[in-house]
Amino acid sequence: MYPAIEPYETGMLDVGAGNQVYWEVSGNPAGRPALVVHGGPGSGSSPHRRCYHDPEAYRIVQFDQRGTGRSTPDAGLPDTDLSVNTTDHLIADMERLREHLGIDRWQLAGVSWGSTLSLAYAQRHPERVTEMILFAVTAGRPGEIEWITRTMGRIFPREWERFRDAVPEQDRDGNLAAAYARLLADPRTRDQAARDWCAWEDTHVSLAPGHRPDPRYEDPAFRMRFARLVTHYWGNDCFLPPGTDLVRDAGVLRGIPGVLIHGRFDVSSPLATPWELHRSWPDSRLVVIDEGHGGATMSAEVVTATDRFRDRDR
Repeated sequence: MYPAIEPYETGMLDVGAGNQVYWEVSGNPAGRPALVVHGGPGSGSSPHRRCYHDPEAYRIVQFDQRGTGRSTPDAGLPDTDLSVNTTDHLIADMERLREHLGIDRWQLAGVSWGSTLSLAYAQRHPERVTEMILFAVTAGRPGEIEWITRTMGRIFPREWERFRDAVPEQDRDGNLAAAYARLLADPRTRDQAARDWCAWEDTHVSLAPGHRPDPRYEDPAFRMRFARLVTHYWGNDCFLPPGTDLVRDAGVLRGIPGVLIHGRFDVSSPLATPWELHRSWPDSRLVVIDEGHGGATMSAEVVTATDRFRDRDR
């Protein structure tokens, strides 16, 4: 990865309904525009994500999605209205940010949930996308959510039973993400629900070599914000319109080059999703690595991809 850098410009973008979205730009002000789209939902952007791109060649844009990081209001606060926090709202925020920064077209680099959001944005606005780099690829399909909240109990039966049994008995055979979202909205149960949800999150990524518990979950504010947003999105099928399938519909991306980078040992997000996406997207290239849901090799492949696109027009 490239050396750490600091942003040369930051700001808060008013996106309506009382929401302010934090954004920052680093690298070369005259460089090739690239938007880094963070995961979660709810993880927020981070300084090390600036290091995927050559700072002399790229104008690197980051933002904290609604309710995360430095954006306000904080989704972890009990009175924050999440009805105005949906995929459509996030896509509109990305467009508003692009216009605010005076960017005509940009590269999208999305990780995990950020790859789902990048796909949704690109399929809505293909004319605004120069190329895409998606890593730890997800697509927000109901089967993916069912896998991560229920089917994966076959791999971690003890931990999954603890995860399932933390919701009321009448909810255990239904939508577990929605059940947790209800617990997180109740002041009597919200703290324990956030702990239980994040404990399951830490379990299902643990097949990655060298996995260590995520220290962010020790922060009560982050834990609540993350759990509330993930369950909000997953409990509502990622707010994708009925009949939408970002994998099936990837043909609309024809002409947009893409690189899909995924770990063979990613039990949280099985390789089937990027494999099927690659088959549906004629201009994509699939890179499979021997890692889980992230790691040093994945980061190196992301840098290789950004360098390749940097040099494409030279």
